[in-house]
Amino acid sequence: MGISLTKGKVRKTAARGLRASVTKRSQKPRHAEGIREYYRFVNNRSFLALNWPVVRQIANKDGGALGDSALSERSRELAPRTRGAHAVVKSICPYCAVGCGQLVYVKNTRIIDIEGDPESPISRGCLCPKGAATFQLVTGTHRLHEVLYRRPHATEWETIPLERAMEMVAQRVRKTRDETWEEHRRTMGIAHLGGATLDNEENYLLKKLYTALGIVQVENQARI
Repeated sequence: MGISLTKGKVRKTAARGLRASVTKRSQKPRHAEGIREYYRFVNNRSFLALNWPVVRQIANKDGGALGDSALSERSRELAPRTRGAHAVVKSICPYCAVGCGQLVYVKNTRIIDIEGDPESPISRGCLCPKGAATFQLVTGTHRLHEVLYRRPHATEWETIPLERAMEMVAQRVRKTRDETWEEHRRTMGIAHLGGATLDNEENYLLKKLYTALGIVQVENQARI
């Protein structure tokens, strides 16, 4: 039985055969690459299995898992965040009047951590939960940089920048001092009452400032 094909069908059949041969040739390198990828996968799995802490523990007969066999590569690379500090500054906790010692770790002029000072005769390196969170006092995202101000005779508050508020306080201190200045080189129009959050250094500086301004009514309520 004979088969008759037109010229168009012959061309289509030849084209299909050519594509099939090209596909078979192109599959060979992909197949070889797949084999190489498989061996790489197996080798990586074998490497990971040999470096698995449990396998090392058995190989080293480390039953208690107290040796280096229990360490992973990640645990070997772990380091305290204070290792990269450029300077360590001794300070005092700014909260209560106990005066616990602190170590402030600084890197690139920025505080990276605050811990208890083991050389402090008061706290011996310990900090209460509030003192241990002193780092957030400086770096906390909830720290306010604006203040609420109510103008005289106003009924609503308005928000102003902290720098402007500090300038307003300085101007009013100067105005009150000038208006209440006495012949005895003092003013009775301004008084200061400190709190337990002030440490010794801050109280020292405050006393020098108020003495220079002629303010004699200076007190602190911190008592222990």
